[in-house]
Amino acid sequence: MHDLLRLDAVGQARAVRDGEVSPRELAEAAIAAIEARDGELNAVVFPRFERALAELDGLPRQAPFAGVPILLKDLGWRQAGEPYAAGSAVREGGPVREDGYGVRRLREAGFVILGRTNTPEFGSTITTEPAAFGPTRNPYDPAYSAGGSSGGSAAAVAAGMVALATASDGGGSIRVPASLCGLVGLKPSRGRVSLGPALGEGWSGFSCAGFVTRTVRDTAAALDVVAGHHPGDPYDAPPLPGPLAAETGREPGRLRVGFLTAHPRGDVPADPELARAVTAAAELLESLGHEVSPGGPGALADPAFPGHFGAIVAEHLAALVDELGESRGKPVELDELEPRNAVMVSAARTRTAAQHLRSAQWIDAFRRRMAAWWSAGHDLLLMPSLGVAPFPLGWIPPDDLGLALDRTGHAVAFTSPVNATGQPAVSLPLHRTAAGLPVGVQLVAAYGREDLLVRVAAQVERARPFEHGALG
Repeated sequence: MHDLLRLDAVGQARAVRDGEVSPRELAEAAIAAIEARDGELNAVVFPRFERALAELDGLPRQAPFAGVPILLKDLGWRQAGEPYAAGSAVREGGPVREDGYGVRRLREAGFVILGRTNTPEFGSTITTEPAAFGPTRNPYDPAYSAGGSSGGSAAAVAAGMVALATASDGGGSIRVPASLCGLVGLKPSRGRVSLGPALGEGWSGFSCAGFVTRTVRDTAAALDVVAGHHPGDPYDAPPLPGPLAAETGREPGRLRVGFLTAHPRGDVPADPELARAVTAAAELLESLGHEVSPGGPGALADPAFPGHFGAIVAEHLAALVDELGESRGKPVELDELEPRNAVMVSAARTRTAAQHLRSAQWIDAFRRRMAAWWSAGHDLLLMPSLGVAPFPLGWIPPDDLGLALDRTGHAVAFTSPVNATGQPAVSLPLHRTAAGLPVGVQLVAAYGREDLLVRVAAQVERARPFEHGALG
């Protein structure tokens, strides 16, 4: 059974269909793995083991992932009747009334939902250390961060508790923990996965739903399950040529790839570990027949981006806090929030509607300037997934907000611009530090081209199979 847990989700589904294992045996093995490892890692904050086992009798047996265990991030990914805290004591973990569209599709596909994973309060930082639930630890070194905001999901997958888990990404929150935990993390195009019915968009379209996995084929197959437009959604991503799972077996052809080893803005300290990771990935892509050269979009050098992006995120956080106050019948006081979020909410409340619109319009223009680089003939941009080397827990301090915001800004310098543009991007686990900690590299495609990302990622995985040294 231990070997079955080492399989990816596609492999586990095949084992169930072939009769090698029953859904109950697979679920019980995953539960045992969670119970064995989660005391150290703190990845799962709301287990639902008994309810999951009770649901096995109603499992759709012909579904593509019938019997495969999965964990849901406790931010977005709402499940009817289950607690939902979004990393905060303010929400008090009260149950939600209905499944999100994505969760509904996961259940229809036969996934067995074992619980919900840890996340920072409201997903507003890149390390999972919420005051309400405590820190999630990295399976590669428990002194280190698993990243955020999908850190609980990433730690659980990297440790072998489940083969895949849901995630979301508003400024890097799929790609950052994927990088730190040695996983595949693909942020889809804006509108590819519906956030309904609870939301039309997250963070003015910056936020997208996805997964953290150990293989490219799992990422592709899981996105096939949840992707799709629902009536009333504000965005609809361009149609794909077919299922993403089919793209894993197709050659991408010769592609034109630009790469960056240092951020073009110049205000992000260069890290030699990141440069080594990107350089090695560029050499690998070149060996696979692609045209690879230094360079990237000139818009990335614009120093005004972080201010506009951060202001919009803070405004959405302030709106969420106001909504929580209304739903519970009394306002949420700033001292009920973690200090980082209190500062963001306070700053957002000083902004006018006109200032918000000007920031939104600035982002619109930024998106067009970024897109021009791909329109001019480039296929992919290669750069670090994370703007800093792997970092220990506490590196983003809760009591020094200036330092915390500065370090967070450096960390998301390569990810948040892609949230603003709505383009798809994938982090691939291609590098290790001397201490054995994972470092991901990121590939960014033009809007709507997840198919191209999956083809290239699968080609890379075949050429250099990903190592998963933290599996239990």
